[in-house]
Amino acid sequence: MILRTTPGTGDILSVIREQIAPVLPARIRQAVLSMPADVLSQLEEIRLRLWRPLQILYGGKDGFLSLQGKVTAAPDAGCLLTEEDLTQALNLMSGSSLYALEEELRRGYLTIQGGHRVGIAGRTLLDGAGKVRGMKEIAAFNIRIARDVKHAGEGVAHLLIDSAAYRLHNTLLISPPQCGKTTLLRDLARKISQGALHPKIAGQKVGIVDERSEIAASWHGSPQHDVGPRTDVLDACPKAEGMAMMIRSMSPQVLVTDEIGRAEDGQALLEAIHAGVTVITTAHGFGMHEVRTRPLLRQLFELGAFSRYIVLSRRRGPCTIEGVYDRTGDQIQTRGDVG
Repeated sequence: MILRTTPGTGDILSVIREQIAPVLPARIRQAVLSMPADVLSQLEEIRLRLWRPLQILYGGKDGFLSLQGKVTAAPDAGCLLTEEDLTQALNLMSGSSLYALEEELRRGYLTIQGGHRVGIAGRTLLDGAGKVRGMKEIAAFNIRIARDVKHAGEGVAHLLIDSAAYRLHNTLLISPPQCGKTTLLRDLARKISQGALHPKIAGQKVGIVDERSEIAASWHGSPQHDVGPRTDVLDACPKAEGMAMMIRSMSPQVLVTDEIGRAEDGQALLEAIHAGVTVITTAHGFGMHEVRTRPLLRQLFELGAFSRYIVLSRRRGPCTIEGVYDRTGDQIQTRGDVG
C-alpha cells in the first residue's frame, strides 16, 4: 500500500474532486462541485439525511445546498435527499460490498480513500446481549473532510517540553468537539517523530492508537496523513487494548491517542506511564472544571498522571488556546492562539 498524505488547504479543491465527489450520488456530486470556490475551499462536512435538505458545514458556518450549488440559510431551498440518493452513496462508499464494511457499520462510521470519515445513522441491529452488531435502514451520512494541517502545533509545542530535563510532559488536550484538538494532536505526533520539537530532543518512536481512524486517517491500514518517520499506527483498535498492544509489540517512547473517557482507558494510560512511556492524549470538555469533576479525569488528576493540561476552543478559530495548566492545576499560560 502506497502512503498517501492528504493535501493541505491549498489543494482542498482537488481533494474534493478526487476523493469526495466519487462517493456522492451523481446529482449531489454536481451540486457540490458547483458551489462557489471560496465555500468549497472551506468545506468541513457534507450531511446527507433521508427526506431532508442537503446540509454543508464550511468555515465554522452551516448552510443548505441547492441542486444548482447555491448555498442558502433556508432549509426549504436545499436539495431534498431521496432513498435512491442514500442507496447510491452507500454503494459508492462500499464498492457495492456491504459485507466488507460490516465491522465499520457496527461502529457507526467508515473511512474512505483519503482518510475522510463518514458517520452513519439509522436503525441499529442488536445481538442477544443488547450490543450493536450492525446497522440497516441507513438514514443519514456525515462526510467529514480530513485536513492535514501542517504546523498546527507550532505555538504549543514548547509547552510540552520539560526544559529542566529536556523531556516531554505527559499531556492532556481538552476541548469541545471541532476545536482542532485532533489536528493539533496529529501535528504534535509528527513533530515528536521528526525530532522537530527542540534541538536537544531527538526524534522519538511514536505509537498512535487510533480507535476512530481520525488521527492518522488510515485507509486499508495505511495512514493517509503524514504522522512522521518514526511513527507506528494501530488503527480501529479500542484504546485500552491498543495501548497495551502497542507497548508490547512496538516499544514506543511516546504514546498518542484520542478522546479518553472509559475507566479502562485510564488504567491503560497509567500502566503506560508506569512503564516509562510518555502519553499525549485528548478529552472532550470546556476547561479544568471537568478535569476536577469527571470521575476518570479526576482520578488521573489526583494521581498526577499529567503534568500539562492544555485547554482549547474555537473562539478565535480552531486551536485557540484558552489556558495551560501544570500538574497541580495552576495556570501557567492564559489565552492565545496555536500557530
